[in-house]
Amino acid sequence: MTDKLFTPIDAGAIHAQNRVVMAPLTRNRADNVTGEVGDMHVDYYRQRAGAGIIITEATQISPEGKGYFQTPGIHTEGQVAAWRRVTDAVHEAGGKIVVQLWHVGRISHTSLQLNGAQPVAPSAIAADVQTFTADGFADTSTPRALELDEMPRLIADFVHAAQMAKKAGFDGVEVHGANGYLLDQFLKTGSNHRTDAYGGSPENRARLLLEVLEAVTKVWGGNRTGLRLSPFSPANGIEDANPQETFEYLVPQLNRFGLAYLHMIEGATGGSRELTEGQSLAALRKLFDGVYMGNNGYDRAMAIDMVESGKADMVAFGVPFIANPDLPERLRQNAPLNKPDKDTFYGGGREGYTDYPSLPETVA
Repeated sequence: MTDKLFTPIDAGAIHAQNRVVMAPLTRNRADNVTGEVGDMHVDYYRQRAGAGIIITEATQISPEGKGYFQTPGIHTEGQVAAWRRVTDAVHEAGGKIVVQLWHVGRISHTSLQLNGAQPVAPSAIAADVQTFTADGFADTSTPRALELDEMPRLIADFVHAAQMAKKAGFDGVEVHGANGYLLDQFLKTGSNHRTDAYGGSPENRARLLLEVLEAVTKVWGGNRTGLRLSPFSPANGIEDANPQETFEYLVPQLNRFGLAYLHMIEGATGGSRELTEGQSLAALRKLFDGVYMGNNGYDRAMAIDMVESGKADMVAFGVPFIANPDLPERLRQNAPLNKPDKDTFYGGGREGYTDYPSLPETVA
């Protein structure tokens, strides 16, 4: 009998060949000036087309949305043409690929912004974390608070990127609302001290995210739009006074969009899955009507169990996909996994990017 993890599923209008998802993985290998992906990206994503859905590395919606050296964009014609080669390759190999739409907010540095501008955020509060610049790791720059009259422009940037993603041939988009980036900064009380319509109550703090979803789903339809959230993660110096309350408000609001899926980081991003008293993923899971994608520290047994029990419909794997281009097949066969080389995760060339062996090569 085939474990449910390896059976097809429809995530909205996206038909996935299995429930093993490639999580978005920042690898810092795009052209830093143009924000375009290149030949090695075509090979990298093609190699991983056995995933039920590939979610691309986080991809900035505008120059302002950039927070790390050599990350790609999806807001110029050149970027669209470059990504088109990737989507064509993945489709030829039988895969499905969505692009993750990203605005980093305060997780940036003046050297990465146009004309050395300050990064933007809900409030002028520095993140007290580091980002990756041309000169290596540096403290993030103190942001300026977005003006109320800038919100329509910000939403328009998401819309433009969503339209460009369509031109680039993607199967859908994922809105990045997690890990301490801009939309998460609005959601969380630690980074949002606003007193206008976008601050204060959970309703107000969730307003921008919901307006972005409203606009992006008009471009793609809800059934080709996913959303990533990280309710309880302290990633990038983010915190919230009462995340359970915040997300018990937000999650039911998502049902009106008929999203392709909800991609949830369970616990601390890349860290512990343990939650503190009063925090419950199960409670949030019950509030969402659609396809639920779990993420964070899954191994084969846990993924099989979570999907079999209905606690998750799909499971996203990050680091294992770096070292194992054919991860779904390895998991299906319960075959050994390649070990990842952490020294080549961020930046560099093909080494540690497109040179990991597939299972037949490993066996040989």
